[in-house]
Amino acid sequence: MTDRYFPNEMPDFVTETEESVKRGKASLTELLQLPYPKVAQKFLQSALDLKDKIVKETWVRAGRRVRDFTLYTGSLGTAFLLFKAYEVTKNKNDLNLCIEIVRACDTASRESEHVTLICGRAGVCALGAVAAKNAGDHALLNHYVSQFKAIKMPERVPNELLYGRAGYLWACLFLEKHIGEGTIPSTDTGTVVKEIIKDGIRLANKGSCPLMYEWHGKKYWGAAHGLAGIMHVLMHMELKPEEQALVKGTLRYMIQNRFASGNYPSSEGREADRLVHWCHGAPGVALTLAKAAQVFNDEEILKAAVDAGEVVWKRGLLKRVGICHGVSGNTYVFLSLYQLTGNIQFLYRAKAFACFLLDRADNLISERKMHGGDRPYSLFEGSGGMAYLFLDMINPSEARFPAYEL
Repeated sequence: MTDRYFPNEMPDFVTETEESVKRGKASLTELLQLPYPKVAQKFLQSALDLKDKIVKETWVRAGRRVRDFTLYTGSLGTAFLLFKAYEVTKNKNDLNLCIEIVRACDTASRESEHVTLICGRAGVCALGAVAAKNAGDHALLNHYVSQFKAIKMPERVPNELLYGRAGYLWACLFLEKHIGEGTIPSTDTGTVVKEIIKDGIRLANKGSCPLMYEWHGKKYWGAAHGLAGIMHVLMHMELKPEEQALVKGTLRYMIQNRFASGNYPSSEGREADRLVHWCHGAPGVALTLAKAAQVFNDEEILKAAVDAGEVVWKRGLLKRVGICHGVSGNTYVFLSLYQLTGNIQFLYRAKAFACFLLDRADNLISERKMHGGDRPYSLFEGSGGMAYLFLDMINPSEARFPAYEL
């Protein structure tokens, strides 16, 4: 099992000191002791350096052409990172480059049948609209909103986040947050919600879990393709009381059937307690439970979220760097729990994981002790996710897992 993660040898808590770091590169121990504003400056500088490198590798060296348009592993992920950098620094060059890349993704995604934010055309139109609004370009904003509204849901579509109905709804929510309520008519989103609920009830088929879904023949539980991701999106939607009960009951089923370790199966009936990823396992479930603790004001769900966070602290220093299945993504569990509880220990744990990356990721990747991602500069698999995390560490109270938390 430990071949998947580094043993977490960091202290459970370190008191910050005002002592300055010795000249030269700070050690991990020294980083953990630094007052947060000082370490935040290191995160910022590293994030901006990484951002520039990612732009060079994924855009400039690619001849400013799009081969993979998606947010997950492609050019839209670079644009999403640039928009995040703009939000943090207000550098208009980042916003303008974001818009340039989205334009190219717009052309490249025209024939895509996928309708989600992370892997589909909805992501291109949604980010394009938001970036255009920030640039004050109303014509471009209207173009992307109208293109978004023109997206047609395929006749046969799954319900999960990366390629399915839940991922389309998340794109709608992203637009609502940044453009305004009513951008996408509630009648449109309501129809999609009803289809998700109907499919979930049908597959549950009077089983002990109120809702169940399949993707490629497996009943996944995780954030990317399964229950955690679908329930997470549904909790943002306007639901009837009986629909809310189905969502809450599904989460309780997951809690009651987790592993003895506190981790969660990757799919229904799966007995291997191996994966501690956002996509499969405790990290993605923890983020969903943190949302559920707010929505339902439920102490049992809150405790389950904290318990999942313990799994991430013990087994979450993965030998991968990325957002989807790496240390960067797992760090967001502690940021979410910090925002939910106000407990400073969770902020420390987020700082610890991020400092681990800041101090060691480059060397571990170069020594091939850590996987930099099959697409090493991408947002979800590679260093793009680490750069995004570092930008989020500047203001941890506002941090959100990209394309998952709102």
